[in-house]
Amino acid sequence: MNLERKWKNQLYQEFARIGKCLSSPKRLELIDLLAQGPKSVDQLAKITGMSVANVSQHLQTLHESRLVRFTKKGNYVIYEIAELCVADFMVSLHRLSEKQLVEIQRLKSEILQHHVSMEPIALDELMERMEKGEVLLLDVRPEDEYEMGHIPGAISIPIEELENHLASLPVNKEIVAYCRGPYCLMSAQAVEIMKSKGIKASRLEEGVHEWKHYVEHSNFPLQGDA
Repeated sequence: MNLERKWKNQLYQEFARIGKCLSSPKRLELIDLLAQGPKSVDQLAKITGMSVANVSQHLQTLHESRLVRFTKKGNYVIYEIAELCVADFMVSLHRLSEKQLVEIQRLKSEILQHHVSMEPIALDELMERMEKGEVLLLDVRPEDEYEMGHIPGAISIPIEELENHLASLPVNKEIVAYCRGPYCLMSAQAVEIMKSKGIKASRLEEGVHEWKHYVEHSNFPLQGDA
């Protein structure tokens, strides 16, 4: 075996480490959640419905592949993505999968059929209307995720607190809700709550990372604290 072939074999073996690590649906979900902000093992177990032991095992595998890192706070172990490029990779994976796999489109349509009037607003339309002051952007993720990064101009009202804050929303603007991205339904639930109270509302399908990708490839300047 010549030196170049040996080098390429070793190189692609290392690439395959990432592929093997991402072969688990649960590990992909964990990365998506950690892309929103750091979380403890207990938090991840609660969100995903997995046991703490299973979450810990998956996180260990992700850590071995250098996709996540952790710190300790008292009795808690807090995990986060190792680099922002991990979140960028997940956005690309979502888009490639949705383009190539008809089943994903079918599942999205099937899920959204259970939510009334869920046609999302396009990002370019949203940005133009926000500049004109026509809409209010609402981030319905947990507050800690909002603080880690959000779309500039968005206000934070977590989905579980929304009904208690409906009276504070402006009546002369459309409310656009967003959450963790295309496969998160908190924004759809928020729109249903607002519409049930007579508030004009719509859903943004994209989340923070999709918005950043959009801005980097458009004429809109990347600004704010997201």
